[in-house]
Amino acid sequence: MRFFTFYVQVVPGAGLPHDLPPWQTVYSYFRRWERKGVWQKIHFQLRSQLRVVEGRDPEPSAGIIDSQTVKTTEKGGVKGYDAGKKINGRKRHILVDTTGLILMVVVHAASVQDRDGAKLVFNKIFNLFPKFHLVWADAGYAGSLIDWVKYFIGCGLEIVRRSDRMNGFKVLPRRWVVERTFAWLGRYRRLSKDYEYLSQTSETMIYAAMTHLMLSRLARKNRFSSP
Repeated sequence: MRFFTFYVQVVPGAGLPHDLPPWQTVYSYFRRWERKGVWQKIHFQLRSQLRVVEGRDPEPSAGIIDSQTVKTTEKGGVKGYDAGKKINGRKRHILVDTTGLILMVVVHAASVQDRDGAKLVFNKIFNLFPKFHLVWADAGYAGSLIDWVKYFIGCGLEIVRRSDRMNGFKVLPRRWVVERTFAWLGRYRRLSKDYEYLSQTSETMIYAAMTHLMLSRLARKNRFSSP
């Protein structure tokens, strides 16, 4: 796992520490695990374990959804233009639990509207979390998506709106949780842009970063709880 901890923190072309295998070897294992779904399985198991350690049910019952538009490089692959953010690249659509741990990631072209991107996320969680019953989102997800989520996914979609009378910056209930998760991801240089050709690899990089974060948190909790 140490191989991939370093790999996800460096940008393409940067050298790995000298005591690790060549980056081609690391990438070969990375892609092999990606195709077999190993990264997601590791991530899902660690998330459940961390929730239990924090005194929560291993299965989440509610979450928050949001997207982040990031620039891509000349690498190629799927991309589009986000007219709202004025960025040419991709969107990272994430669904997190109430503590900010990722439940699902979908990376798609930035030109895809949030409502349509959210459907890609919700389709992936169908029957995956049996206790799931509520999702919070911002006003960009309002409208017909609310009925769509209720009918096809069987859970509620609650819109957390910003008041027109609100002046300046103010932390909004629930929505700050997913924003904090994006901030966590921003600590990894490999995620400063979308450097990947395949959007699937972009998703895996996010799972790898969150795996590193959860491992670090579990290690701290185990250290402090040891007699």
